Amino acid sequence: MTQITDGTVVQFHYTLTDADDTQIETNIGADPLAYLHGHGGMIPALEEALEGKSKGDTLHITLTPEQAYGERREGQEQRVPLKHLQGLPKGARKWQAGMVAVVQTDQGMRQVTVVKPGLKMVLVDTNHPLAGKTLTYDIEVVDVREATDEEIAHGHAHGVGGHHH
Repeated sequence: MTQITDGTVVQFHYTLTDADDTQIETNIGADPLAYLHGHGGMIPALEEALEGKSKGDTLHITLTPEQAYGERREGQEQRVPLKHLQGLPKGARKWQAGMVAVVQTDQGMRQVTVVKPGLKMVLVDTNHPLAGKTLTYDIEVVDVREATDEEIAHGHAHGVGGHHH
């Protein structure tokens, strides 16, 4: 049975909860999430915990803010043109305070939280939406396989739960 090491593609189901045991997100009942192990596509502390695991293994891991998305930093609000916000939830007609959007930055795609929407400009908080939170992941490893040469070259998993070109 293949173990999780650098250069393997890992598929897993997970449930993410906060310190109050409130569910934040889950992909149970949907396609598993896939990532290429050892290529920076996952929170380092989660990768470390998954190292050496195999298909069928389960994991219950709690991460401090430092291990997950960092502490919240003050003064991280900025105005962004409305047209740059991506990911409006299905059924929503416009951005509202508290919604999480995605924007393209010099460092790639980044999640931001809408603070105050406007007609042309939107005030967003650039802290990661989960910054400052202690997070618990319940993970079930669904599959582990060797990555293809193409996946290694691209630095991410392809196919179900992964990247589609």
